[in-house]
Amino acid sequence: MRGFFGIIAVIQGLGGFVGRVWFDTEWGFVGRLVELPLAAYPGLAAAGLALLVWADHDRKNRES
Repeated sequence: MRGFFGIIAVIQGLGGFVGRVWFDTEWGFVGRLVELPLAAYPGLAAAGLALLVWADHDRKNRES
């Protein structure tokens, strides 16, 4: 489940950042819910990556 939320967070973070920087529009669902500063979108993507790494680490620990 963490991996799923991690993927969603990465997509929302990168999409929101790209949309605001290059196209001057809000992309993704997060921009519709809350007003985030531009610097928060890469942070959201980094949090998603951290969730993905955590989920992968747990999966590897269960396999061994």
